[in-house]
Amino acid sequence: MFGLADLIALIISAFIILPVVVFLRESGYLLMSLILGVKNPRMTIGSGPRIFKLGMFDVRKYYHLYSWFSYDSLKREGKIAYISLYAGPILVNTVVALTINALLANGMLEEYATFWERFVFYAFYYVVFDIVPMKTANGMPNNGLIIYEMLRYGRRTDFNDEPFLPSTSEVEEQYNEDMEKIEEVKEHQKDQIEEEQKNTDMSKSEEKEAKKEIEEDKKEHQENLEKIKNNKQKKMAEHENNLPNDDKR
Repeated sequence: MFGLADLIALIISAFIILPVVVFLRESGYLLMSLILGVKNPRMTIGSGPRIFKLGMFDVRKYYHLYSWFSYDSLKREGKIAYISLYAGPILVNTVVALTINALLANGMLEEYATFWERFVFYAFYYVVFDIVPMKTANGMPNNGLIIYEMLRYGRRTDFNDEPFLPSTSEVEEQYNEDMEKIEEVKEHQKDQIEEEQKNTDMSKSEEKEAKKEIEEDKKEHQENLEKIKNNKQKKMAEHENNLPNDDKR
């Protein structure tokens, strides 16, 4: 039965273990690219608007599994270079998982053994889906298929013009365009809110004026009634004064 302990484990896995494992996977590209030499490398962490950019690290506002590596071009192009680059994520996750597993096997990390066991599980999970050659949901080859094709054919065979890893310059250009669109939408929404507020203020002012006119009309009507009443009483008094004494009695 799914209980509170399972819910806590799920939250830890979703918001701590998986994002860290994904970051480690993407850092495999980064480490290998530094060895091979690439132009304009960048590690993007998270998604949405940028919080800050420090060197090759781009940290975004929304924390989740979304992390990726991008670069413009390899300085040393060739089959071995491409194989090494796409083997980077597999090697990093494998080394980290085997190291933690060895520590657990030797009685270390016992205090948080359950956490580290899950960490090892998800690290190997990504290794399996990276190393077994297959195509992903968008039709792009995974790292295993890229390495296989490079070893066998010396080139990609899917006839897809999209790059395996995105270009940093294109990512930055797309980001700027997206931010401009978001700002335009925000400005439009701000104008709409101001217009609605203006209309609301006008409506309130008109309502206040209408109430004032109603109150004035009521007051004027009341004054007229008082005048009529006073005139009537005055006339009745005058009429009684004009009557003969016998009639008054």
